[in-house]
Amino acid sequence: MADTLKNVIAQSLECPVCLNTFTDPKILSCSHTYCKACLDNLLGCNGNDQMLRCPVCRAETQVPNQEVSKLPANLALKSLIEDMNNQYQFCSNCKSEDKPKAVVYCQDCGRYFCITCHSTHSQWPDFTSHEVLALSEIVSGKVSVRRYRKCRKHPKEDEECFCSDCRRFACFRCVVMEHTNKGHLVIEAGVYESSHVKSFEDLKSKANKKRSCFQKYVDFINEQKERVSNVQKQCTDDINKAYEESVRQLAKKKEILIGEVQGMTEGVKKDLEEMKKSAQEHITHLTTIADVVTNKTKIPLDMDALAAHDTLCQDLQEALKQEDPDYKQPRQLSKKGKSVRFKRNGGMDERALGKIVVANLVAKNIALSTKESMIAMVGTPDGRMAVGVWTGGVEIFSADGQYQQKILKYYSIYGVGFLSDDRYVILDNSNNITLYTLEYTKLNVMFETLSRDKGGFASLAVDGDDQIYVSYRKAEKIQVFSPEGGKAIREIPCDGYVPDQITNYNDYLITKSGDTIRLIDKQGVVKYQLTKAGDDVTAAVSGENTILIATVKHDVCLVSIDEYTKKLKHVQNLVIDYKIEKPVRGWYTLQQYRSGEIAFCTPDRLYIFH
Repeated sequence: MADTLKNVIAQSLECPVCLNTFTDPKILSCSHTYCKACLDNLLGCNGNDQMLRCPVCRAETQVPNQEVSKLPANLALKSLIEDMNNQYQFCSNCKSEDKPKAVVYCQDCGRYFCITCHSTHSQWPDFTSHEVLALSEIVSGKVSVRRYRKCRKHPKEDEECFCSDCRRFACFRCVVMEHTNKGHLVIEAGVYESSHVKSFEDLKSKANKKRSCFQKYVDFINEQKERVSNVQKQCTDDINKAYEESVRQLAKKKEILIGEVQGMTEGVKKDLEEMKKSAQEHITHLTTIADVVTNKTKIPLDMDALAAHDTLCQDLQEALKQEDPDYKQPRQLSKKGKSVRFKRNGGMDERALGKIVVANLVAKNIALSTKESMIAMVGTPDGRMAVGVWTGGVEIFSADGQYQQKILKYYSIYGVGFLSDDRYVILDNSNNITLYTLEYTKLNVMFETLSRDKGGFASLAVDGDDQIYVSYRKAEKIQVFSPEGGKAIREIPCDGYVPDQITNYNDYLITKSGDTIRLIDKQGVVKYQLTKAGDDVTAAVSGENTILIATVKHDVCLVSIDEYTKKLKHVQNLVIDYKIEKPVRGWYTLQQYRSGEIAFCTPDRLYIFH
């Protein structure tokens, strides 16, 4: 009975993963216990995941900072293992009460033998093939004991059977009582073990092959890394040499460029200073004469004094005849100075740094065929510019400003775009979307947009995936349509602002609302925004994938165009306070030709900047 109990206890002290006696046992949240080293291996299989799945019940346990050592220890089990390890094993074969200590353990008999019994056991012909282990090697951990399983319900019975449906071992008595119903497939434990071992061996063989495959892959990657590292080192050496050779030339070129800038701007500053000095001298002249004339407390009666007073009054009258200052000349001088640009070198020789250039602000100023009618503008697939007018039609202009044709002249245009197959997408004054072929044939595709009453004034944009976006002022949202027509496939909310205009920009949309530009993702989340208080702004995407923003001072008819990063950080000024003809209606659009020219449109005129 003592040996049976000892075997049952020994089985309870085995880790379900490594099948050895527990080492540093740790408890999971599901109450199952495993060796710390086994849990470390299981956690390592999950990569960086902090969740550990129990191999028995598959419940998950949170591992703090991926440190298994922080899981609670099974102190009771640890103490029991220590007690078992400290006990002596006595001979299972001796019948006397004072049993001697065992020195070996027979795997096949499942019994411990003292020196005498071991000698006798080894001489029995039937037992000469048994596997016998020295107890010293078992205690030291050099070998593992293959214990026979004893039934917990019937401790004298071995678990000789295995139920495939219940996934458990059982003795013959348990099989008869519990595993004879339909659906229970019972096989010999040895057969199951052989099959299981073979399965393990097959998996291990496959794992070794797969590991070998990935090891070759790792070796290949290491080889490629080494090659890249060699290239990196060589390039770094070359760069350092080139840097040392270039520093002197760059420093010299820098001084030359700074000198050029000073030469081009100092003259303007000097002329402005002369204008300022002349104006200040006139102020002093006026002040002096006025003070002398007006400081007289009484009218002079002396003839000489009266003559002198009259002369001073005449001088003051002459001074007052001078015209008021003309702001045009200093403004033009200022533009000349502000047009100076540093253009970085775009060629192969970066040591040249760049050159100083004077910006050429505008190339063309083109009157539209109809006044106060422009409502939308977009680049065409063939690199021209299409201007939509609400009085009817789309006017096409080349990059050099040549008017080429007017299409769809009988349709009121409130938005225009192009699909990837060059079909036209037209938004009319009732917020209806219509598709046209290259030959301007109307296609029978219907879109369920919001009416003008429900949605308000609408704007249109088309992205690279041929999705059509319609923004509504009154509804304060953007609907997204497929080119196949029908209902909107989704809606983008515009929380707290009115989307006056929309422009596609990669995976984002640019919305214009009064004096604010917003960069939003296609779920409506505002990523960045820029506000220019008091000014009207509009935006477009440049060919270099940056963002162009036009700022208009409507009252004084001045437009400036600046370049920004995708985070709406300022890059450079492109156009500064360019004078435009004042339109009655303050509605503006901005686009860029594929060839780089910038098109700025008012309700009356098209301006093309180079």
